[in-house]
Amino acid sequence: MEEIRVLLVDDEPGIRDMIKEYMAGGGYEPDEAGDGLKALEMLEVKKYDIVVLDIMMPGMDGWSVAKGIRKTSDIPIIMLSARGEEYDKLLGFDMGIDDYMVKPFSPKELLARIRALTARRRREVISSGRRLEFKSLVIDLDGRKVMNSSEALQLTPKEFELLSFLAENPGKAFTRDHILSAVWGYDFEGDDRTVDTHIKQLRERLGESRKMIVTVWGTGYKFDPEVGS
Repeated sequence: MEEIRVLLVDDEPGIRDMIKEYMAGGGYEPDEAGDGLKALEMLEVKKYDIVVLDIMMPGMDGWSVAKGIRKTSDIPIIMLSARGEEYDKLLGFDMGIDDYMVKPFSPKELLARIRALTARRRREVISSGRRLEFKSLVIDLDGRKVMNSSEALQLTPKEFELLSFLAENPGKAFTRDHILSAVWGYDFEGDDRTVDTHIKQLRERLGESRKMIVTVWGTGYKFDPEVGS
């Protein structure tokens, strides 16, 4: 099995060493950078499968690094932060990061998220021109494009996967745990507000079509194109 090439970016050597210790012998090929500039330099010369990126670093912080990465690559990014406020998570997701973990975190859970994101990334997609059309909203599943009233929407990778999952199952209500498992690819332990945060962000991008994403009280969410009529 091909090893997962991971770039660990954190100014704390202890954090990097802890993660590498858990990765040892588990099918990972970790490299490390102690600052943001070094990380961007390493990304220019080597191909990685995923970046684990700390936010609070001297010099170039994680936000700036993420912006730099997204200018040229859609490589999966997991953000690490001691801050767990919704604002910080929304900012990260708006930049296009794929996941967000609050320190202190479980190294085993981090590895589970890394495996899930890279497995989804490596999965072959068979192009068949699949499209979902709901009045003004058109989702090109294979081209990973979304049009709303003939306007192209700029969605993050995770927002697209969330919208696609719900839209492929119209009228069916899903719990947050089910959505986490289906879209993120792992059994989530902890704060399930990750789904709520992404739904909020997605609704803001969809404009009038946001009505199609319906909150099912006591359960979770569903996609109902008739509500958007």
